[in-house]
Amino acid sequence: MPGDSSLPEKRPDGKRFDGGSPHPELRASHADRDRVVDVLRVGAGDGRLTAVELDERVEAALAARTLSELTALTADLPPVSASGGAVLGEVKDVLRIDQRFSPVERAGRWAVPRRLELATEFCEVTLDFTQAVITQDTLRIDMEMHGKNLTLITAPGIVVDADALNLAFSKVRIHHPPNPDTPVTLRVELTGKKTFGRVVVRRPRRSPGQWLLRKPRHL
Repeated sequence: MPGDSSLPEKRPDGKRFDGGSPHPELRASHADRDRVVDVLRVGAGDGRLTAVELDERVEAALAARTLSELTALTADLPPVSASGGAVLGEVKDVLRIDQRFSPVERAGRWAVPRRLELATEFCEVTLDFTQAVITQDTLRIDMEMHGKNLTLITAPGIVVDADALNLAFSKVRIHHPPNPDTPVTLRVELTGKKTFGRVVVRRPRRSPGQWLLRKPRHL
């Protein structure tokens, strides 16, 4: 109807509807919204969006009615597949690592699963989250780890919760306690059992150049 205000004024190509157009703007589906939210989370994990921008855009994505509204939310972000090689299709619900007597490392642009099962014996395990592709706000690590150390390399906004972890002849050492003023972008929950060795949570080590450029302490 000519006076129907529920019809959008423009098509996805930016042209106005002429009232008699048989092709109204396409509506977004739940799957469309979920894909955009995933791209936004990856962008925030890359440092392209602040925590406030992420919250605002996710809220707008979940409330979006049309595809053009969703497109606008990611117009200034690169496609996920072009941002470093990892794609959303590689993100697993559960990743199981079952290994003996050899080191385990996940670093660079690896896709963080929604849950990680870690079953190792005398393996040094390193999980570096500083460049990882993170598409959710919580990662649960179910551990059955005997011997050696688990090292988690984090960044601001990544919080590690080890309260539910059962320790036997082992201990947890967190070098950088979370700053209450920093929004949490990923919460890593450790559960299961760690026997012998340590769980170490730390930031990336400084390069020689960063040590030279660090600010001197005031006496």
